[in-house]
Amino acid sequence: MRKQLLAGLVCLIPFTGFANEQNKITPLERDGVQNEIPLLENRFRIDHKIDKVTLLFFRKRGAPAVVLVRPDGTKYYATDSVKNDDLDWYDELSYDLVTISNPMPGPWQVVGSILPDSRIMVLGEIELNVDPLPPMLFRGETVKLTGRVLNDGEPIEVGQFRDVISLHVDFVSTNNSDYANFGAGTQSVTDFKDDGRGFDERPLDGVFTGEFKLVFPAGEWQPELYIETPILKRTVVQKPIVVHEPPFDYEIALAEQDEDDHILTISLNPEIVKPETVLIQGKIYYPNNEEQMFSLDADKSQTRELAIKNYDWGRYSVELSVFGSNMNDREFMATLPTYKFEIERPIEAVPEIVRPEIDLEAQAEQQRIIEEEQKASTMLMVTLIVVGNLTVLLLGWLAIRIFVQKKPLKFKISLPFLKKKNQTENDEQATNENEVGKNGSKNDKSGEILNLSMSDD
Repeated sequence: MRKQLLAGLVCLIPFTGFANEQNKITPLERDGVQNEIPLLENRFRIDHKIDKVTLLFFRKRGAPAVVLVRPDGTKYYATDSVKNDDLDWYDELSYDLVTISNPMPGPWQVVGSILPDSRIMVLGEIELNVDPLPPMLFRGETVKLTGRVLNDGEPIEVGQFRDVISLHVDFVSTNNSDYANFGAGTQSVTDFKDDGRGFDERPLDGVFTGEFKLVFPAGEWQPELYIETPILKRTVVQKPIVVHEPPFDYEIALAEQDEDDHILTISLNPEIVKPETVLIQGKIYYPNNEEQMFSLDADKSQTRELAIKNYDWGRYSVELSVFGSNMNDREFMATLPTYKFEIERPIEAVPEIVRPEIDLEAQAEQQRIIEEEQKASTMLMVTLIVVGNLTVLLLGWLAIRIFVQKKPLKFKISLPFLKKKNQTENDEQATNENEVGKNGSKNDKSGEILNLSMSDD
C-alpha cells in the first residue's frame, strides 16, 4: 500500500487545460518524490494508481469551503462527507482538508476563494521529530524545545501549513509511589506554532521552537509530544524523566537592632548545580512598597547571602531568578518560588493607671447625699405634675361653665371670724331689748341704756 501511494503521488501532476501548443506536464518534484504541485487554473490530475489521496486547499479566511469537480463533471461538497464513505472533509476557517478513497482518475478541478500562488499539498507519511528533553530537570526551570514536522521525510515548506498543525507538550505522571507526583495525572504544558511569534525562532520554516516552565509538582514524569489534525495524529513518547525540587534552600536571620539588616542565606545543592556557575538576581519588595533590585555574583561557595534593609514590621517578599550550569554541564535558567517572611507588629505597652485611695465613709456619705437629692428631685417633679394637672382641670371646668353653660360665677365666701362677731352683736341687742321692756327704759341708737326714773333725792 505504501509503494502504491508513493507511486500514485509521483503521478499526481497539474492539468493545465485542454490540448494546446503550451499544454505541458510540469510536475514539481523533490528528490524524486512529489508531494506538492502547483495549482494551475484551479486544475490538477490524479493518476489511476492512487488508492487514497489527501488534499489540502488554503483559501481566504472565512470564505466558504471549496467545491471539487470530478473528471465526469459531478461535484463534491463539504456536506457530502456525511453520506459518502469514500470522502472525509474538514472545513476549517482558512483551509479545507479533504481525503478521498478510490479517487476517479483524470483531471479534477477546484472551485473557491483559493489564495494566490496556492498549491495542492498531497500529504504522504507525516512524521514528528522532537529533540529529547534533558535528563536532569528541576521545578521552576525554563526548558527550550524544538520539533520538526516532516512530510515523506522532508520539511514542509508550505507556509499556510502552520495554520493546520500545532505541537502540543504534555507531561504524564508515571504514578510511581516513590515520588510526590503519584496520581497527579497529565499536565498540559504548552503548544507551539510555526508562526515566528513567542519563542518560535523563524516563521514558516517547518520547525516548531518554544520554551516552557516546569511549574508542576516535582516527581517522575513521561513527556508526550504530539501534533494533531482532523485526519491524523502523531505522538512522540519520550523516556521518563525526574523533575527535582529546586536545588536551593533559604534561611532568614532577622535583625536584632533597628539599624541592622535582615540576612537571607541561600544554600545551593552541589549534587544538581555547580555553585561556581550560579548567578542570582531578583527584586525585594519592602513593607513600605519600596522595591530594590539585586544581583549576586558566581562564587565557589555553596551559600549566598542577601542583605535586606530593616524597615520595621511588615511583610517582605523576594523574587529570585537563577542562571548557571548543572552537573551535566547543561546551562539552565529558572525562576524560583517567591520567598516571603513577615515581622509582626510590636505590642505597645500601655502605662498603668494609678488610682488614688478612696475614703469609704466619704464615698458612702456622698452616695447618701446623691440619693436624697434624687428623692427630693423626684418629689418636686411629682408635685409639679399634680399641681399642673389640677390647674388644667380647673381651667377646663371654668371654660365649660362660662362658655358652654352660660352661667355667671357666684362666689360665697364664709369667714369664721366675721360670723362669730355678728353673732355676738345680735346676742347683745336681744339682751338690751329685754331689759328695756322690764325697766321702762329703751336703748338708744348706740345701744346704751337710758335710765329716765327720778331719784328720791
